[in-house]
Formats: sequence, C-alpha cells, structure tokens
Amino acid sequence: MQKRVVITGLGVISPMGTGKDKFWQALVAGQSGIGPITRFDSREMAVHFAGEVKDFDPGAFFERKEARRMDRFTQYAVAAARMAVTDAALDLEEEDRDRVGVIFATGIGGMETFEDQTRVLMEKGPNRVSPFFVPMMIANMAAGQISINLGVHGVNFTIVNACASGANAIGEALRTLQRGDAEVIVTGGSEACVTPLTVAGFAAMKALSTRNEEPTRASRPFDRGRDGFVLGEGAGVMVLETLEHATARGARIYAELAGYGCTADAYHITAPAPDGVAASRVMALALQDAGLPPEAVDYINAHGTSTELNDRQETQAVKKVFGDHAYRLAISSTKSMTGHLLGAAGAVELVATALAIHTGIIPPTINYEEPDPDCDLDYVPNVARKQEIRAAMSNSFGFGGHNVAVVLRKP
Repeated sequence: MQKRVVITGLGVISPMGTGKDKFWQALVAGQSGIGPITRFDSREMAVHFAGEVKDFDPGAFFERKEARRMDRFTQYAVAAARMAVTDAALDLEEEDRDRVGVIFATGIGGMETFEDQTRVLMEKGPNRVSPFFVPMMIANMAAGQISINLGVHGVNFTIVNACASGANAIGEALRTLQRGDAEVIVTGGSEACVTPLTVAGFAAMKALSTRNEEPTRASRPFDRGRDGFVLGEGAGVMVLETLEHATARGARIYAELAGYGCTADAYHITAPAPDGVAASRVMALALQDAGLPPEAVDYINAHGTSTELNDRQETQAVKKVFGDHAYRLAISSTKSMTGHLLGAAGAVELVATALAIHTGIIPPTINYEEPDPDCDLDYVPNVARKQEIRAAMSNSFGFGGHNVAVVLRKP
C-alpha cells in the first residue's frame, strides 16, 4: 500500500523577501517584487528589469569562505533548505539520516559562475580560471550541498527540466516517499539567472516583457495587454514526510501532497502545443493519482507566465479537464508578483499553494486590468480572497514541452 505524504516545512527566498512569512505577506498584499536590474548594467539591453532577490544575506547562513565557493543558486538552495527544516521543527539528530533524502531542481544552474569564469578565461587566460569553477557551476551542486550541509545520506539527485523542474522534483519526492525509499525528503528548486547572458538570451527570443517604464506592471498573466514574462530568481523548498513519520513526531502539517502527473507536448522547443491536449492530460493524470474528481478542486495556481500563447493554452486546457467547473474555480498566477523563477518556479508556487490551503487565503493575479476574451475564467484579479480550499492544483510547463501538475489537499 502506498504511503501518504505530507508537507511539514517551508522555506522561501523570493523577489518579495527572504523567508516564508515575508513571501506570503507580500503575496496576499498583492505586492510586486519586480524592479530595475541592479546587479549589472543593463542599459544596452532591450530589458532593464527583473525579479531580483533584494534582501538575501549569505553571511546569515554561511561563513564567508564557504559562501564564496557556492554559486548564488546554491546559496539560495541551501539557505531555503535550512529554513524549511527549521520550519518543520525537524531534529536531524533524532533521525535516521540514511532515510532522509534530497531531491532538488534547477533549470540552468550556476549561470553566474559560468559567465564570471568565462570573462576570466577571455581576459586573463586559462591559468586564472578558478579551481572551484566546475563544482560551483554544475546543476547538481545544490542537492549535493544541501546534503552536505544537513548531513543526510539518503536518496539524492537533481532534475533539470526547464520551467517544470521544481514541480518535477517535488513530484518525484512524492513517489520516492510513497514507495517507502525514505521517510523524509528535502525538495524544491532554486535559480539565480538574473545575469547579462540570460537576460540577453531571453530578450533575443522576444520572450520577455519590455515594459521598462513600469516594471511592477509588466507581469500581467491572462490580461489582454500581456507582452511577455519577467525573469525572476529565488528558491522554494519543502520538507516532505510520510504521514506516519510526521504523525509520530507530532509535526504541524500544511497540506497533503496527493497527486502528481507529467506529460510531454512533443510539439515545439519553446511554444506550447496549440490544442493543449498534453497540458490537459497532465492535470487529469494528477487528479487521477490523487483519487479526486475535478469538482473537488477549489483553486489552481496557474503556470500563468504572462505570455500570449501560454495563458491562452492553459485556459483552454483547464476547460478541457474541469468542464463547467472551470468557471467556478479560483485561478491565480503568483508570477504576476514574483516574475518567472524558471527552474524554481514550480517549487515556489507549490509553497504558495500549500500556504493558500493552510491559511484559507488565495493570492491574487495582480495587473489584471483588461480581460482577454480567450482567457475568461476567474483569475482572482488584483485582490486576495478568503476561501476554504479542499484541494488545489499547481501547474508547471517548461520549454521542450514538459508538463507537470501537482495536487495538494487539506490535511
């Protein structure tokens, strides 16, 4: 018999603040974390704004020497993991560390390190490249550093699946716990790609919003005036446990992780399939896995990127799965406030979904000003809503046609 899995700890680093409480308070208040890029000079670029993490202090988590040997994405990951373990009141000294694992995600990994060391190579020569270049840059290092930092020896691997990565990692952690291969898993995603090459690359694709004069209004999912997504950064981490383990230690439970599905569009490297079949099927699979009918879902945290194609296709896919109930669903895109955190997006959004269930508050979709006839559902416009949530779904879709849906329910 499959084990039941629950969420007992949450850690967040986001453009709206470091820590679960600051993150949630900003979401509920409808505050944007988007602003002008400060990390580098973007004047020659087409886009001058992003969702930067503004209040993260590595010194609060690491010795200076240790921090210098981690890329920013790994710093975010380890710090958010520590916060999640503390939030879960999990005493690792009391645990069988062979039964505590780490399943983590990133979309790109150590991009800042890659760019910095490329400049060193070109300007100063190969003998000046750092010996820490490779272990700082490689995508699996967040998972590795979390396990080293926490001293846990269980299952440990990394998922790199574009914008679906974080949700995939949490879904695979669910499967691992259901099988009985671990009792506790620290899982989520991290990204730190507000860098010159990343911004230039996405801008070259015409994927980014160019509302340079009003950055806080640039991410506007499902709004008729949307013109692209806003790049963001941060990390979202969950402590997942088997229900038996959490109950035995008297842990607080935010939500039960009930269902997971993943599919592929098999259509295009960046554009979503126009019929939305694979996106709708992934939602249906997640509901089937959770053993829930569509009518049991009260809220969807949408992928909602603020791009013309994604928002339309996701709306169509929701209608295919939920039928008439689609018009009774509350749907919001927290990307309207965080921007798009790439490989961390699904993890941060699942943290938000768990908090929505736990608090009975649905965060809004801000900047929703002009309805789009092709996007005609209830997107919780601009103001948070108090509502009990029996079950919720979070969607994540990635370049390459990767689709993930995760279902949470009230414990």
